[in-house]
Amino acid sequence: MRITRILAGASLLAWGAMPAQADNLRDAVTSQMPALVELYKDLHTHPELSFQEVETAKKLAVRARALGFEVTEGVGKTGVVAVMKNGPGPTVLLRADMDGLPVIEQTGLPYASKVRAVAQNGTETGVMHACGHDTHMASWVGTAQLLAARRKEWSGTLVMILQPAEEIGQGAKAMLDDGLYTRFPKPDYVLAFHDAAQFPAGQIGYTKGFALANVDTVDVVVPGVGGHGAYPHTTKDPIVIASAIVMRLQTLVSRELNPTDSAVVTVGSFQAGAKHNIIPDEARLQLTVRSYSDETRKHLLDGIARIAKGEAIAAGLPEDKMPKVTVQDPYTPATYNTAEMTDKVSAGLKARFGERVQETAPVMGGEDFSQFYRADKANVQSLIFWVGGVPKDQWDRAQKGEIQLPSLHSPFWAPDAPVVIATATEAMTAATLGLLAKKK
Repeated sequence: MRITRILAGASLLAWGAMPAQADNLRDAVTSQMPALVELYKDLHTHPELSFQEVETAKKLAVRARALGFEVTEGVGKTGVVAVMKNGPGPTVLLRADMDGLPVIEQTGLPYASKVRAVAQNGTETGVMHACGHDTHMASWVGTAQLLAARRKEWSGTLVMILQPAEEIGQGAKAMLDDGLYTRFPKPDYVLAFHDAAQFPAGQIGYTKGFALANVDTVDVVVPGVGGHGAYPHTTKDPIVIASAIVMRLQTLVSRELNPTDSAVVTVGSFQAGAKHNIIPDEARLQLTVRSYSDETRKHLLDGIARIAKGEAIAAGLPEDKMPKVTVQDPYTPATYNTAEMTDKVSAGLKARFGERVQETAPVMGGEDFSQFYRADKANVQSLIFWVGGVPKDQWDRAQKGEIQLPSLHSPFWAPDAPVVIATATEAMTAATLGLLAKKK
């Protein structure tokens, strides 16, 4: 997942700064940090691709069992579910994702990944935690340790899951399809965080309502009648037709949607032909389509099919040679942070972290954490928030225009892991204690 908005005017507040709400939780987090950083380095050095997270799941499942959780492995292929029941009260689900990306690491870190693996498409590739899921897992362990040690402070049921295959948008649905909400206690609240490559380390951002977008992948195959480039009148040129489709697609957002409704239609690939003087008989387009509401998503997808057919008709293609439009399934639904939970958790985080917590605008990135809310909108509240990871020196230089910051999924992304892990562990623990607070 990629965060694309910079938190304007945000200033880095060091991890060691005194929280607005003082207690001993921060001290407890600090005492864990040496071990959590070592765990992070191990996870970073040994990443695994989507649905291949076998060793990662195994080593973290062992830790959860040692803390007293009832642990089930192999949920949704390689997912882990750890349950701790601690008296009456609501059920809170905490999620961390496990998979790395098919990226060759170029950070230069002493513990950089040198792992190579075969991706789902059969390609051998380097593997890297270029999206920060290693910080998510280290914080997951830190949060589990703190909540297990503080059972006297909360009442209810804790469900902590390690999710596979977030990077391909399939892991959350795989766990749900494998009985996450039927075989295990069904949550009242689902909570997660994601590190952010455009926020200073230790900054916390949250968004109420839509936070991340629907993500659709669309393929358009445009047929034509090929022939000699010197005699175009004897052909039906698919490059011209596909070019017209590309241009007309831009009007879906600019002329068909309400200007206050956000959406993106991007043609990321245009493939056709093999030689200068040959008009091919086919052109292929690959699109990414982003939206928030289900209604806008439907309008965009219907519009792509309509425009493709319309341009083909205008070019004189016969009815039996219309473009083929394929929307890949599954898609990644938009992530929605429910108002009640967002207000409650953000208020607690602001009391604890002060100005380090700021509301941010939604982004067009995608996250399959959305599936946990969409599985039962009527009964589940949901929140995912950001924890900035840009090291202070890099952030300061970027604000001066001296460097450009690497994004998530970059082979150069190297977050200030101790700050991310410490901030996220404290935030996730504090938020969960607030949601599971004993009634007086």
